[in-house]
Amino acid sequence: MKIENIKKEFPIFNNKIENNDLVYLDSANSSQKPLVVVDRIYDFYTKEFSNIGRSVHYLAVAATNLYENTRTAVQKYINAKDKNEIVFTKGATEAINLVASTFGQKYLKEGDEIIITELEHHSNYVPWHYLRKNKGIKINFAEIDEHGDISLESVEKQITSKTKMIALTHLSNVTGAILPIKEITELAHSKGIPVLVDGCQSAPHMKMDMQDLNCDFYAISCHKMYGPTGLGILYAKKKWLDDLPPYQGGGGMINEVKKNDISYGELPNKFEAGTMATAQVIAFNESINFLNKIGIDNLINHENDLLNYGEEVLRKNNSVKLIGNPKKKGAVLSFTIDGIHPHDIATILDEDGVAIRAGHHCCQILHDKLGLTASARASLGVYNTRDDLDKLNESINNCKKIFNK
Repeated sequence: MKIENIKKEFPIFNNKIENNDLVYLDSANSSQKPLVVVDRIYDFYTKEFSNIGRSVHYLAVAATNLYENTRTAVQKYINAKDKNEIVFTKGATEAINLVASTFGQKYLKEGDEIIITELEHHSNYVPWHYLRKNKGIKINFAEIDEHGDISLESVEKQITSKTKMIALTHLSNVTGAILPIKEITELAHSKGIPVLVDGCQSAPHMKMDMQDLNCDFYAISCHKMYGPTGLGILYAKKKWLDDLPPYQGGGGMINEVKKNDISYGELPNKFEAGTMATAQVIAFNESINFLNKIGIDNLINHENDLLNYGEEVLRKNNSVKLIGNPKKKGAVLSFTIDGIHPHDIATILDEDGVAIRAGHHCCQILHDKLGLTASARASLGVYNTRDDLDKLNESINNCKKIFNK
């Protein structure tokens, strides 16, 4: 599948925004969906629908097999050792909450410490904050450097004898910084500390290899990977899934229920309580097929070219300030314009059909550190082109004219 023709695979680009062609630069928020994914959801509901893992009739067995086929596809895509290390959740947020809740219940006590970073999305801070409030744990923050990077040394500096978990992003949704996860994991494991990685921004843009990274937990957001909303993935090493208690109770996650006791199901059923997002899981297999047809190396090269071009264009634009200059960077261009609020920037760009995000991007701690209340963010996907970035720059210039900047 050739990337130069890829936009044709996404029906949304057939629509006009304010009589303009859509320039979608908000993929870090949520990616658009290729037709194969949309069609797969429709086909499942109209031709194949049944609940899974319960009935033995034809539709139920077929749906269960399709559901499990996606688990195997995810295992292969991220190079997990065992397909039962893949747990489907309703989102990456739930995946992180699952770990924080169950790990906290079993292993954390007052005075224990967790390390996160100043780059973290609220989804990888608030669940640990709950434990700080409820159990009296302490949260230590690895600090960014002047480039918006998190170094191995900044993490190591926060480790103490009371550190029980390191939870950090793989790729920042603001600075685009790519963290040295493998090296941080090696350091953590040398001290007996498990590592959770928020992979929401990295999974759509980088090669995934859980056995190489060797982290203990990895959270993925499927709607950012050209897949459906309402679906996430928790990768966790089997030893942890065996050891941790269930997160939710209900149908599907039990083995035997008696009046005086309950035994839980085998993995991964133990963590998949209730009726799952079956259509979304089955459709996500098409997202993986879509990415495999493109080829991860082709996708990375395409986005790196766009990122370099976008940075070059915006750096030449007077009064536009890019946020962060990390050594290794993903497909994110966050910026401010002197004298113009980011919400005004986004509103005016929208009139030209250019969709970006404005705000704190669920990273208020980072924005506070940078002395900003908000920023504007253009984030890239496989369907973007250099023309999209030229249009972004043109719309920024229109915005500056309106504000006389």
